[in-house]
Amino acid sequence: MTAWPLFEVTRGNIVESVHYGSIAVVDANGKLISSYGDPKAVAFLRSSAKPFQVLPFVEHGGMENFGFTPHELALACASHEGSDLHVQTVEEIQKKVGIDEGNLQCGIHMPSDVDAFRSLIVNGKQPTPNRNNCSGKHSAMLAYAKLRGLPLENYLDLEHPIQQDILASFAEMCLLPVKEIGLGTDGCSAPNFAVPLYNAAFAFARLCDPHELAEVRASACRKITSAMTTYPEMVSGYGEFDCELMKVGAGRVVCKRGAEGYQIIGLLPGALGPDSPGIGIALKVSDGDASRMSLDLAHNNRVRPAVTLEVLRQLGALSSKQEQALAAFGPGKSIKNHRGIVTGESRPVFEI
Repeated sequence: MTAWPLFEVTRGNIVESVHYGSIAVVDANGKLISSYGDPKAVAFLRSSAKPFQVLPFVEHGGMENFGFTPHELALACASHEGSDLHVQTVEEIQKKVGIDEGNLQCGIHMPSDVDAFRSLIVNGKQPTPNRNNCSGKHSAMLAYAKLRGLPLENYLDLEHPIQQDILASFAEMCLLPVKEIGLGTDGCSAPNFAVPLYNAAFAFARLCDPHELAEVRASACRKITSAMTTYPEMVSGYGEFDCELMKVGAGRVVCKRGAEGYQIIGLLPGALGPDSPGIGIALKVSDGDASRMSLDLAHNNRVRPAVTLEVLRQLGALSSKQEQALAAFGPGKSIKNHRGIVTGESRPVFEI
């Protein structure tokens, strides 16, 4: 992997830190429009894979069978914050499917939602699996297993038919043979996929612009992107970057963050002009872009959001009004110390 400087942090007039990474920008026809670093760098999508992981369920009529609403579908694509709203929605999904959180094998972690986090601490309670940011995805996987009359207890095994179906569908979207998909186990214990940034961006472009796909799959792709852009607060949470970018994008921008500095973004047809095709953008920050907690207990990443906004700025995908609405995330920002004194700045340093 050949990673190039993406983002730097200064103190005074000295560059104190540099983050490296790679970017691929690909249209729905497979054309590499722009890149930076190594567009063939192989990386795990982590949670950026979630829209693809729910694709077979939607494609096989799962929404209609269980009566899923679009906002519930959005949660199935989510790395949600574990808020009460998210938990209530997961419970609604599970009630429709005929399962409960005892069926989930995603594990347990503290919620990122500040109110939920504080409530658990104040009341001396432990989180449950429904607070896991992957509980929507796991509930949809279980729903798909029930739809097909398959066992639930081993739904995460790679050899389980639903995981094989997910893997095959993802490979088809990437236009890669299944044997070329790198496999690993995600933080939530589900199988996860590693592919070149080019192929991930291409797959997301096709998700956003499925004109060359069979109608059943194309319809499923449209349902997924529509759900995500209509209910972005379900995909992550109010105030979180993915949510705010999709809100400002007004139905033309789809995005999904992944762990360890991964981000995938899709531009729907027409986003760059009347005749522009769908576009996928995949980027990977090499050092993982660890999140930081602010005084209000919110978690923030300093690299991924800023780099994403800079890519969109260079592509001309956002208006000046839209850029201003997202200015709290970057691209460039002043850095203040604990007394509020400006000590430097953070800024992207690349041209695609």
